[in-house]
Amino acid sequence: MIRLTVLYGHPDDPAEFDRYYRDVHIPIAKKMQGLKGWTIGKCQSADPEKQPAYYMIVGLYAETRKDMEAILESPAGKATIADVPKFATGGVTFLYDDEEVLIPYRLA
Repeated sequence: MIRLTVLYGHPDDPAEFDRYYRDVHIPIAKKMQGLKGWTIGKCQSADPEKQPAYYMIVGLYAETRKDMEAILESPAGKATIADVPKFATGGVTFLYDDEEVLIPYRLA
């Protein structure tokens, strides 16, 4: 399984980032076909006295990197990528990794 991790830096206006991400970006991104998973989370620092390095982390999953690249090259993928600069005022970093699950996540 390949994971594309998207690391969002701290936005200029966190409330506007959150609104735009939920109301505009997610509906655009949901049109991408072929994802095997999608997670989002607001970052928290291990030290409560310090700001975390990133504001939000997103994980997009596909069977292979080739599959992920095809998803991102689709019209819906291109629209999703083109939308990112409209709200990611704190910058964004994209990283790929081959995920190895040691203990599967299970809902209680």
